[in-house]
Amino acid sequence: MNYLAHAYLSFGSEYVLVGNMVSDFVKGKAMLQFPLPIQRGIRLHRLIDSFTDAHPVNKAARQYLAPAVARYSGAFLDIIYDHFLATDASRFAPGALKPFTAGVYARLRQETPLLPPPFLQTLGYMEKYDWLFHYSMHSGIQRSLEGLARRATYLPDDAPVYSLFEQHYAELGDSYRLFFPELEAYTRQQFAL
Repeated sequence: MNYLAHAYLSFGSEYVLVGNMVSDFVKGKAMLQFPLPIQRGIRLHRLIDSFTDAHPVNKAARQYLAPAVARYSGAFLDIIYDHFLATDASRFAPGALKPFTAGVYARLRQETPLLPPPFLQTLGYMEKYDWLFHYSMHSGIQRSLEGLARRATYLPDDAPVYSLFEQHYAELGDSYRLFFPELEAYTRQQFAL
C-alpha cells in the first residue's frame, strides 16, 4: 500500500503513524534506533506490505498494469489503491479527507528530529503538493504515476500506466473494494496484538 493507506491503517495512533509512514526509509535493524511505539508502526507497515503483495486479488489486478510497467506493477497498484481509498465514502465522509491529511502532516512534523533525512525530503514534497489529498483526483494520481515512472529504473518516463489506469478504472476499483476490507481487518488484528 502507499502513503494514504498506511496513514489510514494507523488507526489514529500517533506513534504508529510515524513508524508506518517512515518504514520504507528504515532498513533492517535500523528500526531499533526508534522508540518502541514507532518500531511498532514500522513492523505494522511491513506486515501490511507482505499481506498486500501476497493477496490473490492484487496479483490479478497487477496484470492490468503489467503491459506498461512489468515488475513495477505492485508499486503502481499501491498508488492507484490510494486513489480509491481517498474517494471511498465509507472511509472518508465528504469533507473528511482534507482534515485527515493535514493531521498526518502535522503529526509527522512534530517528530522531525526522529525522521530519516530521505523521508524528510519526501515529506517536504508530500506536504507542499498535498499528495495525500490529491490522490482523490485523477490529476493527482496521474502526477503520482508519472513521477514513479520517472524514478523507476528500467522504465521509460512515458510508460503509459495512467492510460491503463483509465482503461481499467472499473476493474481496478473492483479489486480495491474486494481487497481493502480484508486488509483493514487483517491490520486491525495485527494492531491489537
